Amino acid sequence: MATQQNKKASAQRRAELAAKQAAMARAEKRRKTAWGTGIGVLVAALVAGLVILAIHRNNTDAAVATASESSSAEVGESNLLAPAWISGLKGQEIDGVSSNQMEQLAYHIHAHLAIYINGTQKTIPYGIGIEEPWTTEADGSSEFVDSGAAFYYLHTHDDTGVIHIESPTNSLFTLGQFFAEWNQTLSSDQIGQYTGAVTTFVNGTKYTGDPSSIKLTAHEVIQLDLGKVVGFQPYTFASGL
Repeated sequence: MATQQNKKASAQRRAELAAKQAAMARAEKRRKTAWGTGIGVLVAALVAGLVILAIHRNNTDAAVATASESSSAEVGESNLLAPAWISGLKGQEIDGVSSNQMEQLAYHIHAHLAIYINGTQKTIPYGIGIEEPWTTEADGSSEFVDSGAAFYYLHTHDDTGVIHIESPTNSLFTLGQFFAEWNQTLSSDQIGQYTGAVTTFVNGTKYTGDPSSIKLTAHEVIQLDLGKVVGFQPYTFASGL
């Protein structure tokens, strides 16, 4: 019975992941199409989005405060490794990574990051490297960040662990730079607030160096296991990424 339940749970997780990947691919296609319509249209849409967001926030401040109080227990139980570093993103260069008001598509690749702390997978939040205010759309049980005030060349649109590397030039970035945008520590014995031996896998092969020095390349699959070693878990990128 336990084996059947495990199989059902695994199948459900795979189905949920597939749904998220499909939604992300659709959103990615929409963003590329929007880019092709011209910068003027994008700027106009962004301005309209900011106005709507400002009005919405002004009308819902009290409701948000109440909701925050009632959901404090849920936040405490969140499986996030750490929230996105929103307050620290002001357009300044962070560990050699710059930002731009528009996403840069001249060099556009994707990598995937998975983090396990003592055998439990931690969620990587959406919005890392995207300066607020945002506009988002529902993506299953999560959100997809459609637009923001500025985009750093390394960022996340959702919580699937996909890192978007979007730069005006063909440049090599590192996992350490991504963690700097997240305002989290990464070394051979620490991930965020957690300390312990870190076992690293890159595309299924054990990586023996400092994980912060890993170069982010196209369709690279990175896994960090702190404490208990889970073993490499393959990842398939959604079509269009």
